[in-house]
Amino acid sequence: MADEETDADAKAEAVPRTPRGTGRRLHGAIAHKLGTAIVSGEYAPGDILSSEVVFSEALDVSRGAYREAIQVLAAKGLVESRPKAGTRVLPRLRWNLLDPDVLAWAFAGEPDKGFVRNLFELRAVVEPAAARFAAERRDREELRVMKDSLAAMRRHSLGTEAGRAADRDFHDAILRATRNEAMIVLSASIGAAVNWTTQYKQRARALPRNPIPDHAKVYDAIAAGDGDAADAAMRVLVDLAFEDTRFAMPE
Repeated sequence: MADEETDADAKAEAVPRTPRGTGRRLHGAIAHKLGTAIVSGEYAPGDILSSEVVFSEALDVSRGAYREAIQVLAAKGLVESRPKAGTRVLPRLRWNLLDPDVLAWAFAGEPDKGFVRNLFELRAVVEPAAARFAAERRDREELRVMKDSLAAMRRHSLGTEAGRAADRDFHDAILRATRNEAMIVLSASIGAAVNWTTQYKQRARALPRNPIPDHAKVYDAIAAGDGDAADAAMRVLVDLAFEDTRFAMPE
């Protein structure tokens, strides 16, 4: 235990100092810093984090702000704190990997290849079925949102934040059109996965391919009420997005 605490203390001291601040913005920044370190593997499952005194001094923040950040991480399943035992990093299977913040932390550095594959496998299961249901159940307003989102993607391109926001809106509208509450609750997670993988693909180079026509085929099938075509078009969209992401990852 002593060796673990010594290693953790050294890591804490190596973290660059963060300017002082107050409130939610400060503890959110601390949670981002620690969450990124945990998800990237800098802290491994089972590691004991330094005491709040050591960390708060290393980060130049109040102990209260640090405690609030730990509460954020605990709520997402990354750590647990126990009296006298300290704060321990939990096994990966306990993490809420679909939490939008955890997804953001995963893509803050170089994401784990297995994790990226898992995300796309989830999308390949959920989104084609969602497109099929949307084709059968969508209403006029949901079609309008999809159409407007598609137009915004064309206008701004996915190389801009505005274009990526439109992309998230497009996928969100499809999930909402399923009328399936269990699918709709995945909207934030699917949207975050779409956003971060799209940004990741553009870090070192332009997008290898324009994916907007793939989205248009999904929309056309949903607008036509063709569930089979919507399912097939979304499956192609997700499969090609995975190939683009794999292309962007280092060997």
